[in-house]
Amino acid sequence: MLIKILIIAALVAIIASLASGMVFLVKDKGESQRTAKALTVRISLSVLLFGLLMLGIFTGHIKPHGIYSAGHPVTQTAAQPTE
Repeated sequence: MLIKILIIAALVAIIASLASGMVFLVKDKGESQRTAKALTVRISLSVLLFGLLMLGIFTGHIKPHGIYSAGHPVTQTAAQPTE
C-alpha cells in the first residue's frame, strides 16, 4: 500500500512541477533559469516514478494487467494450436 501512495505522490509532484514551470515561463517571459530548473525537477520526478513502478511490479505490490496477461481469453486461444 505504501508503494501506491508513493506513486500517487510522485504523480502529484510531477503535475505541480509542470505547473510551476508554466508559471515561471509566463511570468519571466523565458528570461529566467527557473523554468529550466522546474522542468529538470519534473524529469527527475518522472525517473523516480518509473523506478517506483518497476519496484512495485518486481516486488508484487502492483500487478500489471492487459490484453497480454496470463488468463486472458486472447492469450489462451493464441497459445492453443489449431487443428
